[in-house]
Amino acid sequence: MGFGYSAPRILVIDDERPVREMLTQMLERQGYEVESAENGEVAMDLLKKNPADLVITDMVMPKKEGMITIMEICRDFPELKVIAISGGGTTGWDGKAAEYLSIASRCGARRTFKKPLSREDLLTAIKELLKQP
Repeated sequence: MGFGYSAPRILVIDDERPVREMLTQMLERQGYEVESAENGEVAMDLLKKNPADLVITDMVMPKKEGMITIMEICRDFPELKVIAISGGGTTGWDGKAAEYLSIASRCGARRTFKKPLSREDLLTAIKELLKQP
């Protein structure tokens, strides 16, 4: 993970292809090496083959959603930093959906963001997390 002069590796997990593509392009322009997955199942397989320095994961996804993915990352890769993102799913930001990011923090996410994301806030959080041991 992050040895020598290689760029930090970031894994983006989101079931929405446009979100994955937008985040991948934004992060690659900042010099990061980026891989993406459409759900937590695919993401865990990718992490086992090629560990990342940081993960950005959506909370509401088919097959394996963000909460379970975050818990598995914290169990299997305790040093891996996680940022959780959520648009609230089909229910929007009602009382129950707003809990997703709070639960993500309790499960091990270091930062949480609501969609639509602030590019500047996300990039700042990534830089801060990648500097932390």
